[in-house]
Amino acid sequence: MAFKRVIQVVNCHSGEPMPVIVGGVAQLRGNTVYEKMLYLKQNDDELRHLMLNEPRGYPPMCINIVVPSNNPLAEYGYIILEHTEYPMMSGGNTIAVATVLLETGMIKMKEPYTDFNLETAGGLIGIHAECRNGKCISVRFKNMPAFSLIEDAVIDVPTVGKVTVDVAWGGMFDIIADVRQFPGLEIKPEMGNELSRIAALLIGAGNEQLKVTHPDFPDIKITAGQISGPTDNPNADWKNTVGMPNVEVDLNNPATWKTALDRCPCGTGTCAKMASLYAKGKLKLNEPFRHENVLGIVYTGELVEKTKIHDIEAVVPTVAGQAWITGFNTVVLDDTDPFPEGYRVTDIWGFQ
Repeated sequence: MAFKRVIQVVNCHSGEPMPVIVGGVAQLRGNTVYEKMLYLKQNDDELRHLMLNEPRGYPPMCINIVVPSNNPLAEYGYIILEHTEYPMMSGGNTIAVATVLLETGMIKMKEPYTDFNLETAGGLIGIHAECRNGKCISVRFKNMPAFSLIEDAVIDVPTVGKVTVDVAWGGMFDIIADVRQFPGLEIKPEMGNELSRIAALLIGAGNEQLKVTHPDFPDIKITAGQISGPTDNPNADWKNTVGMPNVEVDLNNPATWKTALDRCPCGTGTCAKMASLYAKGKLKLNEPFRHENVLGIVYTGELVEKTKIHDIEAVVPTVAGQAWITGFNTVVLDDTDPFPEGYRVTDIWGFQ
C-alpha cells in the first residue's frame, strides 16, 4: 500500500465533533503557534481541506493539531482548523484538546485538579481541569480578553428586514441577534435549517454594513452568527446557537446562505456574549453565566477581571465545559485517491 499521508487522530466531541491530530503532520516552522499556523496555511492548506471535507469530514466539524510550543510556560501548542479559516482561539476546541492531552497521558493527570497552559495562535491560555478516576470531568480555561465592539446596531438583512445586532470579540467576531426578533423562530434542533440560514445572512449583512476590525488582527472580520434568547432550563441562564459558514457568505448568492450550527455552546461565542452583556450593564464581574446550546449542553462562563486591548475596554473571561473521547483513528490518503482534498456537494454544503 502506498499512502501520501498517514495521520493519527483522537476523536473527541463536546457536542461539536472536534478531532485532535496528535501525529503525522510535518514540522511546522515558526517561533510561535501563530507563526506555525501561518506556515501551515501558506504551505499545506490541503491538510485542512482533506480533514474537513467529505469523506473524512462534514460541515459542523473542526480539527485541532497538537504542536510543540516554544513558550516555556506552555505544555503544548495547538492549531485550530475550520472550514473557512484558522481561528485564533476556540473555546470548545480548547476543552477538547485539553481533554485529549490529559486522558491519553500526553500531559500527566493530577487529581482532583490539573493546571497547565496551552499556546494558541492568539496567545497563552490557562487550563484548570477537574479530574476524577482518570477522567477529565470539566475543563475551565482562561481566555484572551474579550470586548464588545458594536452595540444595538440596526442592519438590513435580505429576506428578513431590519435586525438589531451586537458585535463582540471572544476569540473571533460574533454578530449577535436576539431570536425574539424573528417571528416563529426558536432555538431548537428542528428549526436548524432556518437558524442556519439567518445566521449566514447576519454574517453577510454585518460584514457589508458594519465597520469591524481588531486592533491586533486587522484582517479578521465577522465569522460567526449567534442567535440567542431566553431559556426555560433551570440549569441555564441564556440559550444560543452559533452558525459557522463553510464558504464566504455572498448576499447575492443564496447558495451561500447556509451555516453549520455549532453543536457545542461555543466557548468563544460565550465569551463574546458575556462581553456584550457586560458592556450593557447586564452581567457583572465574577457573576456565573450558564450558556445553553441548541442540544441542551451548558458551558459556564465568568468574567474575572477588567483589562484593555490598546484603548479598547475589555474583560477577561473563563469558560468551563466537558468533552468526551469517542475513538482513535488513523486517517490515510491513498496515492490513487481522486479527491486528495476531499469534496463537497450542495445538499449539505454552502457553495460558491
